Amino acid sequence: MNVSLTTADRQHLKRALELAEGGRGKVSPNPLVGAVVVRDGEVIGEGFHAELGDLHAERAALADCRERGEDPAGAAMYVTLEPCAHEGRQPPCVEAILEAGIARVVIASEDPSEKASGRGPGILRDGGVEVEFAAEEEATAARLLNQPFRKHARTGLPLVTLKLAMSLDGQTTTPEGASPWISGPESLELVHRWRAESDAIAVGIGTVLADDPLLTARDVDAPRQPLRVVFDRQARLPRDSQLLSTLDQSPVLVVADEIEAALADLGRRGITSLLLEGGRTLAAAFAAAGQIDEARVFVAPILLAGGERIEAVGSDAEDTLIETRFREW
Repeated sequence: MNVSLTTADRQHLKRALELAEGGRGKVSPNPLVGAVVVRDGEVIGEGFHAELGDLHAERAALADCRERGEDPAGAAMYVTLEPCAHEGRQPPCVEAILEAGIARVVIASEDPSEKASGRGPGILRDGGVEVEFAAEEEATAARLLNQPFRKHARTGLPLVTLKLAMSLDGQTTTPEGASPWISGPESLELVHRWRAESDAIAVGIGTVLADDPLLTARDVDAPRQPLRVVFDRQARLPRDSQLLSTLDQSPVLVVADEIEAALADLGRRGITSLLLEGGRTLAAAFAAAGQIDEARVFVAPILLAGGERIEAVGSDAEDTLIETRFREW
């Protein structure tokens, strides 16, 4: 049942959402989840899903209760995603909640996956636990937190995010012989953070031939490197490319299929998020196929038309980031 929560309820759910962020880039294809245990208005335990295969958020929060010397019996648990009732890398969280004697569970969002959807809350209610779903901004925030997981659960496909950098006059490539970078250092750092958070990075063969990129996450905290995907229908990937010379850092997948078939294959491999870094050609192909879920476009304060780079508003000006979500899952 969706309910209007109290101010305290919303405060604890917001904290659970903050905790969930601790697993970003570390738990895919699992979702990001945070949990808070509260008794008599006081937090007695917190946890989040920190590593793939490690404790789920609910069990981590209950373990934190034990470490603090607190008994969670009769307490309320606030969790960002409905507790699981199936056996996976970890045992079902509903069992731990019932064993701990939790009296009330407040859930920010449902789990759309077939093996979960609604089962956990039903088992908890049957066990005498009061279960409530959020219906306000925390519910929206919880859904947006796990867009890759939600799309993959519903469609079997990864969430596709287009990253593009362009000049004020609409150019996406620099003049021949100039630096290949359109965006500034702050924007480049953000892109590397996005790479570290993504399951896979995709470019077209044109980008590889022109720039010979590495496509790894560098100079940021990257617990793992993304799969590097090259759309290359004519098998032109050079043997001496940086991609193939760094296979010890991350694997490379060469795709000759149409986009829809390629995304389905990536989904079967457990890829839930794909950062699209190719140029105009690949971006246009994905757009034509209706396969872009989000766009993140850097607009740099420069002019590139006419074969030269002109700083339009001064060299200290920053890029503008425009983010667009085309659909919510």
